[in-house]
Parts: sequence; C-alpha cells; structure tokens
Amino acid sequence: MANNRVKISNDVELKDRLVAINRVTKVTKGGRTFTFAAIVVVGNEDGVIGLGLGKAGEVTTAIAKGVEAAKKNLTRVPVIKGTVPHEQTAKFGGAEVFIKPASTGTGVVAGGAMRAVLESVGITDVLAKSKGSSNPHNLVKATILALSEMRDARTIAQNRGISMERVFKG
Repeated sequence: MANNRVKISNDVELKDRLVAINRVTKVTKGGRTFTFAAIVVVGNEDGVIGLGLGKAGEVTTAIAKGVEAAKKNLTRVPVIKGTVPHEQTAKFGGAEVFIKPASTGTGVVAGGAMRAVLESVGITDVLAKSKGSSNPHNLVKATILALSEMRDARTIAQNRGISMERVFKG
C-alpha cells in the first residue's frame, strides 16, 4: 500500500458529511450523563478523503471536532472518469467491503456509510457491497482502506519504469 497522505492547504475546499451520531450514556450515582460521538467524512469531491471522530457533550460540538480531526487525516484516491480504476475488496474489523467500477450513468449503488465516503471522494458511478458488520466506524474505515489500496495505470507504469506513451501505443 502506497503512502497517499495529503497535506492540507487553505486553497482546498473540503465538504463535510455526517455519517453517524452515537449517543453514549454514562450512569453514575448522580444520574445519567449523555455525550455524543460523531463520525464525519470530509472530501473535495476530486480524489481526497478524510475520516474523523468527534466526541462532546453536544451534537454540534462533536460534529465540529470530527471535521477538524478529519482534516488532519486526508488520503488521496484515484478517481478515473467518475469511477474507480478496478475492483477492490478490503476488510476492517468485522466489516468487509467490495467496490466495483460502473459505467457512466449508473450512479452510486451503495448503502449508508459507504455512500457518504464514495460521494465525498467524488465517485459518481460505482457498485459497492458491504458484507459482515454494518458498524459505521468499521464500514467507513474499510471503504477508505479499499479506496487507498487502488492504483491507476499511471502509478503502475511508474512503479514498473515504463513510459505512458509506450503503454498506450500498444
């Protein structure tokens, strides 16, 4: 797996998406204390994606913390003509995902947490399936892992020391 980390700069416009909110209850002898954990995904819809988890006593604060955490954790993903370059599977914890390229006009065929990640990264046509656990934490992490393991033709050619002109001349 290549290191696809991205440094954030001010000119990058990142859009945030809330994936899930979890209300956590702590019971003490004084009563119940409620806190919130928010899973947030940020992306520029052009191949950059980040994941953050924010925890706070209020929902809005938890979301804001999640967005800040996601901006510190960005990864670059290859997106070719609105879809992924090839099929890919990945597993994180109990969640397993399968992502497959689709023809133009198909749309994003994916469920909840996976859909948020794929739309944030800028993929418009893809077929995706989640197997195993539906836990949003692990599902988002597995999806980002699958996307970060993808390689486009240009990267593979560079790794093999082949010029792109030679590849496309046939």
